[in-house]
Amino acid sequence: MSNPFQELFDAQKANQYALANTTAKERIKKLEALKKAIMVTYKEDIYKALEADLNKPRVETDLTELFPVISEIKFAIKYMRTWVSNNYVKTPMSLLGASSWIKYEPKGVSLIIAPWNFPFHLALCPLVSAIAAGNTVVLKPSEMSPNVTDIIEKIIKDLFNENEIALVQGAVQESTDLLKLPFNHVYFTGSPQVGKIVMAAAAKHLASVTLELGGKSPTIVDSSASLKTAAKKIVWGRFANAGQTCLAPDYVLVEQKVEKEFIGALKNAITDFFTEHPMQSEHYCKLIHEGHFDRMKGMLDDAVKSGATVEIGGNSDKDILRLEPTVLSNVTLVSRVMQEEIFGPLLPIVTFNTLEEAIEIIQSKEKPLGLYIYSSKNKNIKYLLDNTRAGSTCVNNNLIQYSNHYLPFGGSNNSGIGKVHGFYGFQEFSNARSVMKQHTFGAIQLLFPPYNNFKKRLTEFTVKWF
Repeated sequence: MSNPFQELFDAQKANQYALANTTAKERIKKLEALKKAIMVTYKEDIYKALEADLNKPRVETDLTELFPVISEIKFAIKYMRTWVSNNYVKTPMSLLGASSWIKYEPKGVSLIIAPWNFPFHLALCPLVSAIAAGNTVVLKPSEMSPNVTDIIEKIIKDLFNENEIALVQGAVQESTDLLKLPFNHVYFTGSPQVGKIVMAAAAKHLASVTLELGGKSPTIVDSSASLKTAAKKIVWGRFANAGQTCLAPDYVLVEQKVEKEFIGALKNAITDFFTEHPMQSEHYCKLIHEGHFDRMKGMLDDAVKSGATVEIGGNSDKDILRLEPTVLSNVTLVSRVMQEEIFGPLLPIVTFNTLEEAIEIIQSKEKPLGLYIYSSKNKNIKYLLDNTRAGSTCVNNNLIQYSNHYLPFGGSNNSGIGKVHGFYGFQEFSNARSVMKQHTFGAIQLLFPPYNNFKKRLTEFTVKWF
């Protein structure tokens, strides 16, 4: 049986070299058109689509969906000419008479598989990088956020021909069919479990991959931290988008002597943000679908059954797909909320007396996408940084490291492969092709066979001094 996307793939493959030879000016023009489509032509439609799919407030849409994409576009436009220019590097004395440079060429035909939790920005941000690098792209958004997918499809069809950028709608079968094709690069955002499937499929074609995954991002709060400030930032980081954020604080390790004060600060912050009735708040998102609601409810029930105390929240309503921002204490390390990535509005609290105890818990788990430290002691901060591993870290805040395009963003091992944003995103969709040009007689020619005594002495001299 033939692949339903073979014809589309072949058209992009045939077009890849023409696209690769586009200038920085031409690529900038495409990104300017994309920015206009987002901020002018389809802006209101984007707001409505995100409200329909996730009950996302307009301010949160601006902050978590539009801003990441627009800032990515602006950054790429600003530095495009530098990125696509030859990057000249030094040539060693032993290769005298030559010059060397790096040419960033597009990888070719690329596949982007996007998730539902931030369905607009996690589909469009990698697309910006792919356009900047000169690739053709097949974009496969999530079927779980159909309204947003429809808007993205309209934007893509308005701006691009299918042999350059095309959008494919569908679910698991469509993704499976696409992954059977020999793409040059596959960019996937989602869970580690599905990431392994994507990587295995890409390996059959020796395609490079970017995997933006997740995991359990720990947050450490020691007794020197400003608890009120820390609580507000953690509540925002955990419960924005109803906790459906791969980079969100997944669990909090708090120094035992300040646990009660910290939980009180969390409660005040939740009330300030979402009122005493969060499920009725217009500032609080819903869960994506019934299956995810059931998973969250199951994790909460399992935690309570295992001995956890519901300190804040705990109420839910399946009819409106909402679960209150919920904080749990006395959580056992074997409960589901401490074994699985939560990806929802549950926040387990675990206490520690020494940093060694906190580090032992962190080291017992896979490397997380993010790690957060709240402390005013530089000694503690350094100790935690030196004895943990994570894709990224933010000190005395959370999530905001994602917005700095001068920093590489991505996971490590179980939390991801590859780095994105800014130049790092451009680089991810590019092959760093090394080029060396010989201008004059090369010294290496003096060492061609046959190997006489002179050449032997010259070789020994070269090994010793160059």
